[in-house]
Order: sequence, then C-alpha cells, then structure tokens
Amino acid sequence: MGILEKISEIEKEIARTQKNKATEYHLGLLKAKLAKYRSQLLEPPKSAGGKGEGFDVMKSGDARVALIGFPSVGKSTLLNKLTSTTSVSASYEFYNSDVHFLV
Repeated sequence: MGILEKISEIEKEIARTQKNKATEYHLGLLKAKLAKYRSQLLEPPKSAGGKGEGFDVMKSGDARVALIGFPSVGKSTLLNKLTSTTSVSASYEFYNSDVHFLV
C-alpha cells in the first residue's frame, strides 16, 4: 500500500469517526500519521541523525491547566496577567508536615 492510499484511508477514518471527548486521542493519532505521510510526499526521506521535524495538529476543544507551587510564589498573579482576569488570593503561612524541629 503506497503513501497515497494510506493518506486516503486515514482521511476516511477521520471522516467517519465521531468527534467527542472519548475519540480525541484516536483522532490525534490519526492526524499525526496523516501529517507524517503528507510530509513524506513533499520531502524525500532524510538520513539518520540531525534534528527531527515536527508536525502541526489543528487546535480543537478545551484545555485544562493546573498551576502548582508553594503558597505566595505568584500563581494567582501569573494567572491574572495571562488571562486579564482577577482571581481571589490570600496570604497563608506555609506549613510543611515533613519538617520537624527538635528542641
């Protein structure tokens, strides 16, 4: 099976796959394969070594990001600056249960 047939099969699979949260990963894999085969059509295979080429995947859906860190290090400030919103923050004393002092 040649590259054109593989591209055609992947495009058909993408078209018949229902788009929802459960199929996002599968569609992402198909799109990555599609980008790989299309790049092979445009460029001859490269020799081993050197930096590899990336591929673009169209953005779709929502993302969830978590900011993790110690208290009072600027997580809320960063969120406010990046999103132009205001998040509620308060000053809390940091307590680490793993640190024990012997007197």
